[in-house]
Amino acid sequence: MALRTRGRRGHLRRSRYGYGAYRYVAPRPRRRPRRPSRLGLGPWPWLLAGAGAAVGLVFLVPLLLAAFRWLFAALGLGLPLVVLTLAADAWLLWRLGAAGPPLSWRRWLGLHLLLAAILGALGLLAPPWRFAGSSLGDLSAGGRAGAFLTGSLPGLLGWLAATLGAVWALEPRSVRLAVRGAALTGRWLLSLDIPSRSWRGLRAFLVWLGSLLPSGEEDSLPELSPRREGPPLVPRWDEEWEPLPEPSAPAASPKAAQEKASREEKREKEEEAVPRRRRTGNGWELPPLELLNQVSDESRPPDNEARAQLIVDTLRSFGVDARVVSIQQGPTVTQFGVEPGWEVKTRQVQERDDKGRPVYDKDGRPRYRTEVVSRTRVRVNRITALANDLALALAAPSIRIEAPVPGKPIVGIEVPNSAPSVVTLRSVIESSNFQKLASRSRLAIALGKGVSGEPVPADLARMPHLLIAGATGSGKSVCINSIIACLLMHNTPDEVRFVLIDPKRVELAAFASIPHLVFSKVIVDVEEVPGTLQAVIQEMEGRYRTFASLGVRDIEAYNRSPKAPEKLPYWVVIIDELADLMMAAPYQVEKQLCRLAQLARATGIHLIVATQRPSVDVVTGLIKANFPTRIAFAVSSQVDSRTIIDMAGAEKLLGRGDMLFLPTDAAKPRRLQGCYVSDAEIDRIVAWWSDERFRHLRPEPLDHLLLQAQAEGGGLDDPLFEAARELAMQHNRISPSMLQRRLNVGRERAVRLMRALEEMGIVAPSDDPLASRRVLVRGDDEDYF
Repeated sequence: MALRTRGRRGHLRRSRYGYGAYRYVAPRPRRRPRRPSRLGLGPWPWLLAGAGAAVGLVFLVPLLLAAFRWLFAALGLGLPLVVLTLAADAWLLWRLGAAGPPLSWRRWLGLHLLLAAILGALGLLAPPWRFAGSSLGDLSAGGRAGAFLTGSLPGLLGWLAATLGAVWALEPRSVRLAVRGAALTGRWLLSLDIPSRSWRGLRAFLVWLGSLLPSGEEDSLPELSPRREGPPLVPRWDEEWEPLPEPSAPAASPKAAQEKASREEKREKEEEAVPRRRRTGNGWELPPLELLNQVSDESRPPDNEARAQLIVDTLRSFGVDARVVSIQQGPTVTQFGVEPGWEVKTRQVQERDDKGRPVYDKDGRPRYRTEVVSRTRVRVNRITALANDLALALAAPSIRIEAPVPGKPIVGIEVPNSAPSVVTLRSVIESSNFQKLASRSRLAIALGKGVSGEPVPADLARMPHLLIAGATGSGKSVCINSIIACLLMHNTPDEVRFVLIDPKRVELAAFASIPHLVFSKVIVDVEEVPGTLQAVIQEMEGRYRTFASLGVRDIEAYNRSPKAPEKLPYWVVIIDELADLMMAAPYQVEKQLCRLAQLARATGIHLIVATQRPSVDVVTGLIKANFPTRIAFAVSSQVDSRTIIDMAGAEKLLGRGDMLFLPTDAAKPRRLQGCYVSDAEIDRIVAWWSDERFRHLRPEPLDHLLLQAQAEGGGLDDPLFEAARELAMQHNRISPSMLQRRLNVGRERAVRLMRALEEMGIVAPSDDPLASRRVLVRGDDEDYF
């Protein structure tokens, strides 16, 4: 039975409390059937939209952080005040539309001007605080805005105007009282009768105050002492000091100024004439740089741009696309840096319209267009193969192509200069590169200048041995002289000693009187060379025994050790011509040189060996293996170049100091123009060290080492005497040359062994020490022994 009760439909159900009792039961709510989505996607679009919002929020957070950092850098500590001001403006706009303006426009403007005044005040502060990636110490407490308001004239004027405007807007009565007081004070001053002389006195006071400020010509305070240009004044011992000139009056006459200028010029000339002395702590004085020639002006040919264009045109004529990107001017050659271009392959394609039909021109012929098929770099070997053609186009005797230039993506084409310049030793020594190296090493040497004109020094202690080879007249001996001169300019005999071996007798004779020699003379006899090298080996072994007794590893640690009785000097052994020594005693000299090259570095003994015949029988594989640092001058063939530096290139050098320097840490040699030292410079350096004032400081020569080594190299007590006796008894005749070949000894030692055999009566006597002799005792003659 249906029943409607107060607008709700229901039904009556019999109650359990008795027959005829009914109760009202509300109807069950009907579930409205779910209407399917028109798109049929279900809840997935909402899930995707929520995920997109989350991802957008993730990306929005860094943007908000970046905006916060920018706002903090712009406003600093004034950022909260600006945020509060903007919030107050929003509230005022809401109240303006709801219940009318709660604040007058004057006070609203005054509060905003007060905010600008506070930012300017914060700009005067710079606390060492850092927040949000910005340092308030670098900007200001008010950020960039505060720094602008107090750090520039427009900003400062704006800050003052904002401050005054804020005071006027917030307290107009106080401003009116201040203006009225200022007007009354001005009226009172105008009413006073100030004499004109008081005004003149005030003006004079202002002029005097302005004279105390620095003038516009000088932007710094006056110096306490007069400044002098050029090198410092170092007087001679026998000259007297001149009194300093009195300061002249402000308004000096032209005649007095001219006399003063001439006097200063004369003094500067005298200072230049006096060499600057470089004293050392042990009583020696290093030679001044004034003994060397001045730096010569390098000539700059004006046709480098024309030659660069000629290189590009020549390569283009052979179908090679390239362009010159750098020009490095050197003393002898100019390096043009060439960047390879592109090889573009194209084909002709018939043009078609939008519907694929061929397009014809007005004459009825089909039209074609060019299409790029491939685009590749030009091969480097295409440029290197045109070396002779480039030399012909540039009218150069020879050019050298370095492909690629180490550390640069270019090909270097080295073209000789029309007017080469001389590289002086002084120009390299005075460079910052050499001075930096000389402050760390005793054996810094000046090699020359590179293809771009930069000075190139080297450290002999790190080489540790140097092999120099080149044809006659290529600059080999000049390079040795420059190395010796450079070491003499920076080292005393207590620091560096020389062993000079000169089979040609004339190249190193100029250094015979310097106190740096280990022995009392320059070794010129080939027969004395094996004994000299043996003496150096004995010194090396003695130093190793000394190092072992103190527990040190090398000469640097020994010289720093407080247990060392005295510092050991470095030894530099220089051999000017290796070919003569290899002809006289090849096996013995090679053995001694290789032993020194392998073991002498730690003891401070370094070798510099030069030869003008770089063949395989002179520069053997064993010698090359122990001389990793090499210098190749101009040679006659590519075979000689490969013998020296294991690659071609030295046969294309120009001579006269043009060289390839191959250090130990480089895969390719570096082209240099060697330093030139004249005979006059060498004479001045030798004369400086040979002066009588250093006579009491000259070290004693170590000739006893030479005599001891020569005594051990022949005679009855020679270890090879028994081998020589057995060799002689196996033949009918024997000669010193046979002893040299069979026993691998030098000529002098073979002569002494022959003399010992003669004293024992084994061979017949002879007036000629090099002649073949008859053997008197055979091996089967047992009665003799």
